[in-house]
Amino acid sequence: MTQTPEDSGSWRDSVPEASAQDLENLLGTGVGAAREQLERSGGFLPFALTVQNDGELRMVAITPPDADENEEFDADAMIADLTTLLRQHRDEIRAAAVVCDITLVDDGTDAVHVAAEHQDGSLFAAVMPYTPEAAGEMEFGELAADTNEAIIWVD
Repeated sequence: MTQTPEDSGSWRDSVPEASAQDLENLLGTGVGAAREQLERSGGFLPFALTVQNDGELRMVAITPPDADENEEFDADAMIADLTTLLRQHRDEIRAAAVVCDITLVDDGTDAVHVAAEHQDGSLFAAVMPYTPEAAGEMEFGELAADTNEAIIWVD
């Protein structure tokens, strides 16, 4: 059975309420922003979201080196750059998420992946499969919990 963040009582019970709210806010915002870009452009570049220490939610994006609309970009390098940037500013934020486009090899489909992390060590990740349809429309699957590891508040 696939659990969504809202259904996953055991996950919520294992982290402080404020942390769970931050992580769920990052997850919902990340999925929503990625979905909007997919529907508008058919794709999206990796980006990050942060919850500042004062509670403000911010989007963090970087431009791929030598960006050209007709060229491929190195998503792994962009994610590494986002991670480095988040680590450099981790004293200013209490939670962050990296949002990227992945391929679910077993399912033969693409998916939005959101990996969220809180400064207290709480983690949550989720995937939402999608399939391009006719006329530029997107069909989105169910949001499912995934695993992730700490990448920002580690030394």
